[in-house]
Parts: sequence; C-alpha cells; structure tokens
Amino acid sequence: MGQLRTSPPPPTAQELNVWELNTSADLHTLRAQLHEALTGNPLIDGERLDDIPERMVLVATELASNTIRHGRPPTLIRLLCSDDEFVLDVADHDLENLPELSDTRPINAGGRGLLLAMSFSIDVGWYATDDTKHVWASFPRVA
Repeated sequence: MGQLRTSPPPPTAQELNVWELNTSADLHTLRAQLHEALTGNPLIDGERLDDIPERMVLVATELASNTIRHGRPPTLIRLLCSDDEFVLDVADHDLENLPELSDTRPINAGGRGLLLAMSFSIDVGWYATDDTKHVWASFPRVA
C-alpha cells in the first residue's frame, strides 16, 4: 500500500461552503448541494453534470463515504476556491488511521476512493490538525 503526499491544500484557496455529514444518508444532500454550489443550478433527478462538477461530486462522495465508514464523526466537507482551481477538503476526527492508497486490493474489495480521487483531480494530499485528519483534491475551475 502506498502513502499520499502530506501537504495542506493550496494556501490561496478561500472557503465557499461547508457540509457536515454524520451518516451515509447525508451523501444525497451533499451531492445535490455541491452541484448547486459549483454550477449555480439545482441538480434535477436523472440530470448529468458537466465534466468537472461531475468529477468533483464523485470524488466528494467517495472520500466522504470513506470517512463515514472508517473515521470518527462528524465528517466535514469544505469546498474551497482559488483563481484557477476548486479544492475539496474532507475531514474526520480519527487521527490514528492515516490515509493509504489501496492499489493492491482486488477491484471488488473496495478501498479505491483515493485512487479515484488521484485519477480525477489535478492533485491530492492530506494533512492533520490537532483534532482532524483531512484529505483534499484539487480540480480546474474550467475544463
């Protein structure tokens, strides 16, 4: 298993929105509200997103699912923005289990959220504060 690079998100990124999740049932609301925050339009059932918002919603769902399943609640998802990129910052309160890349597991065994984040984003990293562990992924503001 590999390790992610330890680094905070880009320092110029400003916070646009924050979501707190406690259960996997909260993921539906996160997806809809994140789409609206990125595009300014509500997501209609069955509607497809544009490429960047779709990637961001998928990565946010994967990372948040990991923290809900394996971390300590609450899960906090922050949407940050700089001049040229969006950043998703997903945090939980479990400082004992560090993020690991699960590149050797069988595909049906799960644990591929970080690999998906790495393939769909510009950059991925993680860092810890006194009481939270964060995994972040950055995306271009325009395709």
